[in-house]
Amino acid sequence: MIGSAEPLIAIAIIVSAIVSLIGTGARRQAVQEGRARAGDLCELTGILEPRALQDVFGPPTLNGIYQVTMAQVKAARQPLGLLISEDKLDLLCIAIAIIAWFVRYDLLDLLLMIAAAYQTAGWFVSTKLPKSAAK
Repeated sequence: MIGSAEPLIAIAIIVSAIVSLIGTGARRQAVQEGRARAGDLCELTGILEPRALQDVFGPPTLNGIYQVTMAQVKAARQPLGLLISEDKLDLLCIAIAIIAWFVRYDLLDLLLMIAAAYQTAGWFVSTKLPKSAAK
């Protein structure tokens, strides 16, 4: 159904999901190491407004670091957090792309398009996240 574009779509999904997994892993590590900034928490929770983080996690330290745990982050997670940084869904997208690469079936074409839409929506929403000031 998709034809010759299917391998390119599959590659794009795989690359997008891998980049998302790496970014999410880095943000989780920042939380675990006690150096989470507003941008990290916004991506992990799906809260797009940095000021709203103070209502959820309390004020940051003077250098902009939030003292939070992963349990607190998971408890504060919003639905947009699933779109931006959900490892299980990114892994599912990779699996769908790999299976669609080898198996030709109309339902897989639909699943491939859903995976592409999920990855694309995640990237569009992530443009609304605040930019982290790297120090």
